Amino acid sequence: MYSFEELSKEFAIYFQQSHFPAEPKTLYEPATYFLGLGGKRVRPVCCLMGNELFDTISPNTWHVATAIELFHNFTLIHDDIMDKAPLRRGMKTVHTKYGEPTALLAGDVMLIVAYDYLNKIKSDQLHRIIYLFNKTAKEVCEGQQIDMDFEKSDLVSMDAYLHMIELKTSVLLAASLKLGAILGGAGEGNQQHIYQFGRNLGIAFQVQDDFLDAFGDPEKFGKQVGGDILANKKTFLQIKALEAANMQQREELYQLMQSNPTDKVQRVLAIFRQCGVDDWARELKEKYINAAFRNLEDIAVVSKRKEPLRELAEFLVKRDY
Repeated sequence: MYSFEELSKEFAIYFQQSHFPAEPKTLYEPATYFLGLGGKRVRPVCCLMGNELFDTISPNTWHVATAIELFHNFTLIHDDIMDKAPLRRGMKTVHTKYGEPTALLAGDVMLIVAYDYLNKIKSDQLHRIIYLFNKTAKEVCEGQQIDMDFEKSDLVSMDAYLHMIELKTSVLLAASLKLGAILGGAGEGNQQHIYQFGRNLGIAFQVQDDFLDAFGDPEKFGKQVGGDILANKKTFLQIKALEAANMQQREELYQLMQSNPTDKVQRVLAIFRQCGVDDWARELKEKYINAAFRNLEDIAVVSKRKEPLRELAEFLVKRDY
């Protein structure tokens, strides 16, 4: 059994192959540039790990893992356009460097090439793979739209936010694991258990991400702490604070959301702490990671084979960056 770190290195080498033709350079160079920005490659490696949980990793799974990573990067290019983000991983975003029309096309062609990789699969499970891939892709788009809709809403419920996170973040992680499991010959019950493991892990991951944005160490986190607060972004923390705050705290939060004083982050964090949001977020993260571990325990394979997934889950939710 390979660890997440070992499979990450293997996938990074595999993924370095050229995915696009040379011409037109004005289209394919921006797409190649974006893939070169790197990343943790968590989702494709989860696909490989989901496969290895039940069998040795097959060539089909490398094709599916590549398709997943190309799809994920397609969504990031388009997300950056929608968010008007100037930087991604410390480098210029595609639309900033090459213009929005080219960025749109670079994302589109990346998605099309993802299907080229799916088309390389030689398996009687191909139809199930395509169905789950397409279902997940639609759900990710739905999650992104709901997230944008939230920007126009003053009040978002915790249930609505959880649903959005599940669609935007969790389902791709869950589907990556399940796609690998399908190719590994997992039965229906095990497929559902590994999907739920990924779903709960994805939610715990997002809770940790929201927490680090507010309370993380900027030296380790790699970006400005409080970015979500400055952008008035709906997060687990903001939603819980508005639910838990007294009238005076809620009024101050709304005033801070409508203005941008120089001490905005510090004042919002002070209210978060007064409302116990930091402790609540830790408890919520533990709730979902414990649910994920129960899902993992329910998978009917020997415990030793599950260790790499357990280690990955621990890393994702206990990281401080």
